[in-house]
Amino acid sequence: MKEYILQYKSFLLFLVKFFVTYLVLSFIYQSYLNRFDQKNNEVDGFTISVANQTKVVLSLVDDQSYTMPNLTEPSVKLFYKNKWVARIIEGCNALSVMILFVSFIIAFSGKFKTMVLFILSGLVIIHIFNVLRIALLSMAVYHYYEYQDFLHSVVFPLFIYGVVFVLWVIWVNNYSSYAKK
Repeated sequence: MKEYILQYKSFLLFLVKFFVTYLVLSFIYQSYLNRFDQKNNEVDGFTISVANQTKVVLSLVDDQSYTMPNLTEPSVKLFYKNKWVARIIEGCNALSVMILFVSFIIAFSGKFKTMVLFILSGLVIIHIFNVLRIALLSMAVYHYYEYQDFLHSVVFPLFIYGVVFVLWVIWVNNYSSYAKK
């Protein structure tokens, strides 16, 4: 048993760092979400912020874009060209994706200062691309409503996970302790 642990030490250390980070960040995030009463359709502040930022992006294309609270569920209604095109729920804010991103970077750690800067800049990049993703999805749904399920379930998740994957590759190949020197 000891020889297996020594043989796979790097891999086991990666798993421990990944899961501990993921569990701690998920616990913090869930504690944050628990402050909002979903039974009374309360939406967390970060999700509202993402919805409003998406509205701002859509307003660059259409001045009839706006948001409003959804009174029947915990979400924000997003309108484009005066048409309700999306409901922004907690899962749309990309915080779960950000937790996954941070967990991976910490598991493939590197120099502390570089890692912190990469995580912060990566979170900003993910957030910006997520807002753009929702805006583009909203415009696509407006113009191609019949493809809504495909766009929402396949195309646009690939968009955000693709961004995260590229950031991971950049980190591992250039900054992690495993990067070629």
